[in-house]
Amino acid sequence: MRKNFKKSFSLLVMMALLSQSLILEIGSVFAATPGDVVINEVAWAGSSDSANDEWIELYNRSNQTVDLAGWVIEDDGVPNYELTGNIAAHGYFLIEKNDNAVSTVNADKLVGISLANSGDSLVLKDPSGVVIDSLNGSGGAWYAGNSTTKATMERVNPDVKDDVASNWATAKVGNGGKSSLGSAIIGTPRAANSNYAGSGPEIRFDAAEIVVNGSLQTVNIGVYADNALDFYAYGFEVNYPANLLSFQSAQEAAFLKADGTATAFNAALKNNTEGSLIVGNARLMNPPKGVDGSGKLFNLTFKIVATGNASGNVSFGGGSFISNSEGDLAAKFSPTVIKYNNSVETVGPVTNLAIAPGEKRYSLKLSWDADSTGATSYVVKRKMVDGNFATLGTVTTGNFVDDDLVSGGGKFVPGITYQYQVVAVKNNVQGGVVNVSGKEIRGLTGDNDRSDSVNGKDIENLARSFGSDNADEQYNALVDTNFDGMIDGKDLIDLGVNFGLVY
Repeated sequence: MRKNFKKSFSLLVMMALLSQSLILEIGSVFAATPGDVVINEVAWAGSSDSANDEWIELYNRSNQTVDLAGWVIEDDGVPNYELTGNIAAHGYFLIEKNDNAVSTVNADKLVGISLANSGDSLVLKDPSGVVIDSLNGSGGAWYAGNSTTKATMERVNPDVKDDVASNWATAKVGNGGKSSLGSAIIGTPRAANSNYAGSGPEIRFDAAEIVVNGSLQTVNIGVYADNALDFYAYGFEVNYPANLLSFQSAQEAAFLKADGTATAFNAALKNNTEGSLIVGNARLMNPPKGVDGSGKLFNLTFKIVATGNASGNVSFGGGSFISNSEGDLAAKFSPTVIKYNNSVETVGPVTNLAIAPGEKRYSLKLSWDADSTGATSYVVKRKMVDGNFATLGTVTTGNFVDDDLVSGGGKFVPGITYQYQVVAVKNNVQGGVVNVSGKEIRGLTGDNDRSDSVNGKDIENLARSFGSDNADEQYNALVDTNFDGMIDGKDLIDLGVNFGLVY
């Protein structure tokens, strides 16, 4: 009897624990509300390889993983497409008609999709029958997409929940995805849409179009983040035309480590094959903490391998993401078009380069006339204390103002001569270098806090930097009154000569 009692008691305990576990598990499931998950992209025309290469992409707008078990997509009122699996926060879920509809990306769910080119009505419902999202409710012609080019229909802004035609557009470019026989997909399976206009920072390349020519053997392509908040980590698949470019190297830029935090930057070809590059990075900080603002994430160097004129897209592929200190973020991923012209470009130097004090104190203004060969931009450089010229900026007009707001510029000490270079650029080809020198004479030497008085506070600032050189964190360019890269007794003498003077 006691033996049976022990068995019964043990069974009850196990059932109680299991019940508690089930309650906890059920309680942790995120219950989606209408608009949390949206139908984001539809390849209703198939591909140039096969009309059967149809697929539908969902996007999770919420900050939590959603379990799609029991969800359905009704096609013209019939619950044809049953779903299972999870869709991550700010993640994508790819539903394919066959394994090779998108041959470069594994499907999250295989379903016998059958979409009419004349248009269908699609409704996404949760297990309780609640409508989470709908598309083309009238059942008429598709809002966008192209039956000739096979470009997909993309949702423009996932934050617009209503079923409105104006929120859909035909895909502009692909993200490197291939269809069943290897043709390029004009669309962005499991990645941000090419027409995306939702929330989040923009991840972009140098420009919407990059033009190179036969004067160059390599090309550098920068990747930037604009308007980021708490940016902590990223992982990108960068797809590029292998018939035009061959990957050479990747160099991390300063944005994620701007405050001195160490990072874990890595880049490598996907499966050691040209055409797709995997790049990742994160700030090595615990607890995690991101950075705010805009800046360059990294720079890519490619060798030009095309022998004749060529062009192609450089874009962010499926699985690309950014995250803050808590998890993945929504982001706009913008592609670029690269064009190669094997003719040799020539660019002349600027003329009439001049320098003068700017409108505001502690600024210098450079001006020049355009070169005769039609430069599209001008690079402005300044000679630093180490003797090297550093780029202050690139402009498209014939003037540039250097002041404290320019990254790496400004911080003028009155009476010091500063040297500049201006280089004309056309299609990434640089023209001749033109030099000019000037000085800011408004203000007092030794007034390193810009208070218009040389006093005890300037002595304190000098003391805090004393003994440092330009490679040290303590170095202060405003204290280095003789511009020799060292804070020493010479600077103390300069301060003492003007001590007590008021500007």
